[in-house]
Amino acid sequence: MSAKLPSEGRRADVSPPLQHAAPAPVPTPTLLVRGNLQRDLFRLGVVPCAAVALALTGWFTHSRLQTLEAAFDAEGQAVARQVAAMSDLSLYAGDLPALQNVANAALRGGQVMRVEISNSAGVYVTAGPKASSLAQLRMFTSPVTLREASRASAFAPAGSTAAGETPIGLVQTFRDTTAYARERSRSLIASIGIALVALLAAWASVRHMARTVARPLRRISRTVAALEAGHFEARCDVAEGDSRAAAAGLGTGRAHELTVLAHDIDRLAERLQRNRQISEERVREATAVALQRMAEAEQAALSRARFLAAASHDLRQPLHAMGLFIDGLLPGASAAQRPAMLRLQESTEFMGVLLDDLLEISRLDAQVLTPAITKVPLAALFDQLNAQHAATAAETHVRLRWSDRGLAVRSDAALLQRIVGNLVANALRHAPAGGTVLVAARRARGKNGDSVRIEVRDNGIGIAPIHQGRIFEEFYQVANTERDRRRGFGLGLAICARIAALLGTRITLRSALQAGSTFALTLPAAHAAEAAAPEPAPLAPTPLAGLHCMVVDDDPAILDGSRALLEQWGCQVECVATGAEAIARLGTGDVHFDAVLCDLQLAGDADGMDVIDAARRLQPDALAVLVSGATGPEVLQRLRHGGVMLLTKPVAPAKLRALLTTRRHAHAA
Repeated sequence: MSAKLPSEGRRADVSPPLQHAAPAPVPTPTLLVRGNLQRDLFRLGVVPCAAVALALTGWFTHSRLQTLEAAFDAEGQAVARQVAAMSDLSLYAGDLPALQNVANAALRGGQVMRVEISNSAGVYVTAGPKASSLAQLRMFTSPVTLREASRASAFAPAGSTAAGETPIGLVQTFRDTTAYARERSRSLIASIGIALVALLAAWASVRHMARTVARPLRRISRTVAALEAGHFEARCDVAEGDSRAAAAGLGTGRAHELTVLAHDIDRLAERLQRNRQISEERVREATAVALQRMAEAEQAALSRARFLAAASHDLRQPLHAMGLFIDGLLPGASAAQRPAMLRLQESTEFMGVLLDDLLEISRLDAQVLTPAITKVPLAALFDQLNAQHAATAAETHVRLRWSDRGLAVRSDAALLQRIVGNLVANALRHAPAGGTVLVAARRARGKNGDSVRIEVRDNGIGIAPIHQGRIFEEFYQVANTERDRRRGFGLGLAICARIAALLGTRITLRSALQAGSTFALTLPAAHAAEAAAPEPAPLAPTPLAGLHCMVVDDDPAILDGSRALLEQWGCQVECVATGAEAIARLGTGDVHFDAVLCDLQLAGDADGMDVIDAARRLQPDALAVLVSGATGPEVLQRLRHGGVMLLTKPVAPAKLRALLTTRRHAHAA
């Protein structure tokens, strides 16, 4: 193993240096703060002051008491020593009167209340009353010794040595401690009072200092809270108390830190207020621009609606007459004329389809349609749509599949059939030969409960994302740049989107290039067993011979065309050019009309509604129908409120014949 260590060390030396990763930031622990600043400042100021005051007071009190104690003891001991010094010879000589005088003299000084002088030879002299309680007395003793004398003196006792070495008696003095205890109590009370005064002064000073610091902080805090609440006009209003420091400015270093903080908060508030004012001005400007653009858009929409209404009326008048003439001339056309007549009829039909689509958009924008919400079984709806589109699917070699799963929805049957039919027609148009179009229904969970999702899927070329946001616009077509009218006008999806909005839903699209498209809409679910039964098939047309009709129009061409077409069907026709003449003819009562077909805009200021109202009043059994090319929102709203049956020019002869046939059938019944 020792032989491998050098090689291992060399490998470690030649290895590339390690890239030390930056250390991950260590999360800072949350700092917990309790209480408030004023309480903290109070504790910070009062506690040290209290500790110092108590310590100093205790030390001075202890010194004072010790001084009192030492003085009391020294004074009592001094009296005892003085009495002992004065009674040595008298005690040695046994002179009791002299000892009594010494004791009485000591009492007269007032420092002691009792003196006792005694020796071992039985001498005992006292002065002063005997205290009943020894607890109030303090005793001091001093030995009595002879003062210095000659050794050869004849008065020296036998066997004595140097003077003062042997005590010859004992002096005891007693002092009353009542005054001393009272002085001691006064000292303690004075010390406690001084300590309390010091603490009170410290508390008042610290409280004032804490308020001085906490008051501007609270104001700053309230200002910040007001700024957070959006009141940017709030200010701290904290100024420097020292006028000289305030005059010196904030840059001198002598300004109070709280004043600097308050000024910073005020500057921040001013900047926020200025920014809010700028933002509000910008919002007002943007709102004004948006309102102006909205007004311009509304004005443009109204202008477009008025233009469409005027153009629709002006175009429908000649187109209606043209259709009537073509349909009347077609049965008698020769073989050479018939192809041209058919092309004219086809062109007229295309123009009629375009004008009908424009009328549909105008009606939807004017909100004159009210959906009749019923329970619609999807099986019956799909059967009707299959009957309409099966031939087209067979011609284009596209498989058309239906899957209703026994579901039913709550919707308007006619409007829903219009939406799904348009989506199916578009899918058949864009599906490749041999492709498949699937119309399927499945349950879905909606916001308001159970729903049914109807999907129309095809496996065609799909729609690029760039076009998906615009296919619901008017006249927008993805693959019809040459505007071939046989491929539609680009209004079908726009109409479907408006109808879907009227039904309270929206059409969604999921598509990708070369992956087909899926159009879907979601409707409230209904129980299939409760769904309304499908409407019965219309009755077969019956002959119109003998049907008495009145046609009211100020256009001679329309009158001639209507007369020719209706007479060709076997009707009796009476054409009138003015409203007054029509009302007068209805009021004669000698002729009973089965149908009254009247234009809305007659010559002069005459109104077709007056003729319709007169027909309802004078001949209530007559079918009163308003035939007009006016498609403006105001006109449609007016007709809707009046409950008038409207045929929009150009009227397809088949539609007019079906209406008159229904009238003949009802009259016969």
